Amino acid sequence: MTAATTTSRRKRAAVPRLTEPAAHTAIEACCRTLGLPTIRDEHDRIAEAAARERLTHNGFLAALLTAECDERQARRRMRLVNEAKFPRIKRLEDFDLTALPTLPAATLANLAAGGWIDAGEPVVLLGDSGTGKTHLLIGLGLAAAEAGRHVRYVTTAALVNELAEAADTKMLSRVVARYGRLDLLCLDELGYVHLDPHGAELLFQIITEREEKASIACASNAPFSEWGRTFTDPRLAAAVVDRLTFNAHIIDTGSNSYRLRTTRAARTTTPARSTQPDHVKKGGANSSHHGGAKSS
Repeated sequence: MTAATTTSRRKRAAVPRLTEPAAHTAIEACCRTLGLPTIRDEHDRIAEAAARERLTHNGFLAALLTAECDERQARRRMRLVNEAKFPRIKRLEDFDLTALPTLPAATLANLAAGGWIDAGEPVVLLGDSGTGKTHLLIGLGLAAAEAGRHVRYVTTAALVNELAEAADTKMLSRVVARYGRLDLLCLDELGYVHLDPHGAELLFQIITEREEKASIACASNAPFSEWGRTFTDPRLAAAVVDRLTFNAHIIDTGSNSYRLRTTRAARTTTPARSTQPDHVKKGGANSSHHGGAKSS
């Protein structure tokens, strides 16, 4: 190490004496230059807390940087959730496992951890309408997005329409590649609508693009034996089933509609409301306002 290098480092290590207003101005300017909005906004509060806790200088610096990193991660999670385009927020922890006794809590926790996504394995949710398929699908996607993965939720019909429009404008390869780069594609309502041959082939391109490389989680109200009604070509239907079931986690949500069961329970527990007008209930048959009229 040369004397010039040592001298240069000593100069850089020198700490300038700043008044309190000058220090605040310098912090604001440096944070804007370095892109540290949380430190810029929170340094006073963290400094006061550090003084109360008698933190060392390194402890104070660690608290500042941790606050910036935590806020940056929170913003990234929020951005990934927004980019996923979930129609509503559904969390796995809010799913009523008592309504689906065939799904062990340990299995759901394992899926929530997301190892199947890293392995490029599919998840297939099969069951009648109202049995919790979409809740589970969104919940899995939300857990993945909040863990830092790139996710997209889309219905089958919307995806096929998007692909058809891309094909018409000669942008299909770009759209297929974009869906191929996702960590997880959540495909809902597979089997709800019949696809014409062109739409089925477009959807098959997406499935093939992601095969054994990136995960697809799909929800369908039809058993595999009926997927030929969605994909009019039996061979294409067989190929789709083959790709979506290889190394797949298949969950049958059954046929007992949670929404219907909840509605019936609410009607049972809600007391019947009287249809009599208030003045009849108060005055009764002897009310002088009604000349002794009898209640019906």
